[in-house]
Amino acid sequence: MKLPIRWAICLLLLSHYSFAQQDYYVAIQGDDRNNGSLEKPFKSVHRALQQVAKAKGSSVRIFLRKGTYYLDRTLEITPALLNQKQLEITAYETEKVTLSGAVPITTTWKSYNERIQQAFIGKGLPMDQLFCNGKLLQLARYPNYDSSARVFNGTAADALAVNRIRSWKNPTGAFVHALHQGEWGGFHYRITGKLNDSLLLEGGWQNNRPAPLHAEYRFVENIVEELDAPGEWYYDKVTGILYLYPPSGVQLETVQLERAALDELIYLKGSRQQPVKNVIVRGIDFKGTNRTFMKTREPLLRSDWTIYRGGAILIEGAEQIKIQHCSFSILGGHALFVSRYNREINIENNQIHHIGGNAIAFVGDPDAVRSPAFRYEEAVALDTMDFTPGPKTDNYPAFCRAYGNLIHSIGQVEKQVAGVQISMAMDIKVEHNTIYKTPRAGINIGDGCWGGHTIAYNDVFQTVLETGDHGAFNSWGRDRYWVPGIEAVDERVRARPDFPFLDMVKPITLNNNRFHCEHGWDIDLDDGSSRYRITNNLCLNGGLKLREGYDRIVKNNILVNNTFHPHVWYEKSGDVFTQNIVTSTYAPIRVRNWGTQVDSNYFIQPGALDAAKENKTDQHSLTGNPLFVNDNLGDYRIQPNSEAVAIGFENISIEFGVTDPLLRQLAASPPQTGIRILQAKATTTQIKWLGAIIKNIETLGEQSASGSPDKKGVLILKVAPGSPAAKSGLQAGDIIRSVNETSIEDVDAFLAIIQSINWQGTATAMVLHNQQIVKRQLVLK
Repeated sequence: MKLPIRWAICLLLLSHYSFAQQDYYVAIQGDDRNNGSLEKPFKSVHRALQQVAKAKGSSVRIFLRKGTYYLDRTLEITPALLNQKQLEITAYETEKVTLSGAVPITTTWKSYNERIQQAFIGKGLPMDQLFCNGKLLQLARYPNYDSSARVFNGTAADALAVNRIRSWKNPTGAFVHALHQGEWGGFHYRITGKLNDSLLLEGGWQNNRPAPLHAEYRFVENIVEELDAPGEWYYDKVTGILYLYPPSGVQLETVQLERAALDELIYLKGSRQQPVKNVIVRGIDFKGTNRTFMKTREPLLRSDWTIYRGGAILIEGAEQIKIQHCSFSILGGHALFVSRYNREINIENNQIHHIGGNAIAFVGDPDAVRSPAFRYEEAVALDTMDFTPGPKTDNYPAFCRAYGNLIHSIGQVEKQVAGVQISMAMDIKVEHNTIYKTPRAGINIGDGCWGGHTIAYNDVFQTVLETGDHGAFNSWGRDRYWVPGIEAVDERVRARPDFPFLDMVKPITLNNNRFHCEHGWDIDLDDGSSRYRITNNLCLNGGLKLREGYDRIVKNNILVNNTFHPHVWYEKSGDVFTQNIVTSTYAPIRVRNWGTQVDSNYFIQPGALDAAKENKTDQHSLTGNPLFVNDNLGDYRIQPNSEAVAIGFENISIEFGVTDPLLRQLAASPPQTGIRILQAKATTTQIKWLGAIIKNIETLGEQSASGSPDKKGVLILKVAPGSPAAKSGLQAGDIIRSVNETSIEDVDAFLAIIQSINWQGTATAMVLHNQQIVKRQLVLK
């Protein structure tokens, strides 16, 4: 009997659908001997993944039922496992699902003393994160944890004092954490032993700009003698005993304790030749990974960063991947790391908070860079340099996107981190993210390899909370053309005008963002950053800095309660600063010329325009009240009758940050202070000394421009040719830090020392020159 044609078509479609897609289910109460159906689910995610390669059809979905899945090993997704199939791993309907890298601890407690409990949990376990009912407990530390402390939740100058070290019987395995001396990120060391009153240390490779430890911002942890506060713990690997000072109000017999055991939870592992393709991860919570700060040691070219390629989700060698509506929290390291070759990786509408490292990182491989250098002071010789523009290989992320993510409270262990980090990548879109409570930048671009990025509609605030001399948005561009001396770069670029754009082959666009920085600049384009297009941004606190670089166009931005900071400009920068609203007087440092155009801007502070005109800029600029709609409530649109219209200023969209309704409800907002009319700063005292003009270091800008770790020393503003100062090798921008091994606090201290040794005719000075300490023989007569 022949079927009616419509029934035949229906049967054909049904058979095609059943063949095209296969569903598997996983449940905490399941059994890996089951068939993976909804009625008979698997117990482990690993078991479900084993079915993918041999599943019928071109698409596989793995549904996880509610509960916490403690992974005994990382879930690896490879091209062989997928067998050319699409894969989706997702929570079932609206059920709450957690993938954890932790291991539950079941034990029996007994008293160690009147405050501390002890229990045997096994010898030699890797263990540096302990959770109690899902909350992170503190390793025994000095000083004790203080939630109100700005840096590391508590630091002390005497953390490594001799008398304290003497009190530690065996600190092997403990850690020393400290900020960089210049507050440019942090350092971490493992204690490998004690010799008399000194510690034996390994580490310190977490920052690519080596320096001494900060004298004040430091602490130690994982030392049994420091176990003295509720919620602290210590684990003795040799005896296998866990010591715990119970948190207030907690009965240990009734709590769930877990220890972190894995670095990565999911690893999408492919290559350019055989990429992992078409994977979606949706609606899952990721928790409980190890801290990885001692693995952070790979230098990222000549940026200040080193990196560890790992995260709760590590993606390498992949195409067309989506990570959507997931949560990442209580992680010891990074959340999402997109490493080396990747295309079309979309990280969308996730919540990332309370983690030890970076939220999202897009980092290529140095083998894709032509003539790479890896330290600030390094440079490739011109006669060996590859002058071919662009990347050498395609082993880097491109055409990827971070969209709509809510990111906060990151870098709780490591301090050289960002909400979104980009290095050795191209065409990355970072849009509509809300990022706050970061120890350093909210968004960071580490180099000019190779541009094309779009940074748009992000809300980035409460940044640079624990460090200094940085930006809510920060970048470096220490690319092939760049060396520390500006005169040397001028010479290179005169000979080869295309030199600055060999790596930065496409412009980077920053548009319609809202930025707020606590200890630096809202937008900080540092050493060498070139070919930026900065438009329609609202900067709420720190202003905008352009240091050494080429071809930056800054147009139609609002700088609230701050200004434009041009630092150390090249002779033909090609920079443009126009049609911006600024509050206060420009703050130039070592600007020998003013680029292509600095004009047609609008100044709010009385006298600021006059000061600008003295520098021969802003001949067509205006000053007055811009008539914002309501700056006290953060509405910086100008009214139709504003005089700012006359300079060509156009209103900026005030829609920033996440777009997902649920994430919008959870997201915080930046502080709003409205416009404060600042008084013009009085001219600081400048002193003539042996043909030089010197002064004290008074501003963060002066400190940053020289690379000084603090405001100590004497800043040299000008040096007359042929003068004793010139014969001493001193140059404008140098800072004299010491004379004859005596540290210099300020100009008065410097002149007093010089007066006392003037009869000698010479003196030995340590000078900060091009951000490096050099020795100079001062000619005093």
